[in-house]
Amino acid sequence: MFTSVLMIEKALTSADVEFVTTLHGDEEVSFHVLLQPRGDQADRLLRAIDDVAMGELDEATREGEVPEGDEAKGPAEQALQVSLTALRQAGSAAEGRLIEDHPLDALKALVDEVKADEVIVLTDPHYVEEFFHRDWASQARHKVGVPVLKLFSHSKA
Repeated sequence: MFTSVLMIEKALTSADVEFVTTLHGDEEVSFHVLLQPRGDQADRLLRAIDDVAMGELDEATREGEVPEGDEAKGPAEQALQVSLTALRQAGSAAEGRLIEDHPLDALKALVDEVKADEVIVLTDPHYVEEFFHRDWASQARHKVGVPVLKLFSHSKA
């Protein structure tokens, strides 16, 4: 069985589930999903810039309305459960957890724990972070010791 660690930032859509579960053809895949609730990071401005870059001006003006910190844990847990259920319904083994702090440390620890074959980072585009190679996938490539595949979410959750 092929073991993938899947790092996400929101609930998987049906298109995302189909995409990640068919990457390896007919081979059985076990997913270990990590989801980080939106924290108190200073990235609200970066998200707003990404929204503007993608032409989503309405989204940029609503960045302040999105729950962060402790308020984000409930929706994040729900998004994780929806994603795990969808992966299981697609025929894959799946388990997951929320990341409280230091997502790359948690990623490295999980890769080592489950002896993962790969990491898949599935996110919306983050142009500013990607330009400076500060996005999860760019940083993970130097940390985890297995191949890291960066994919963009197919649609809004």
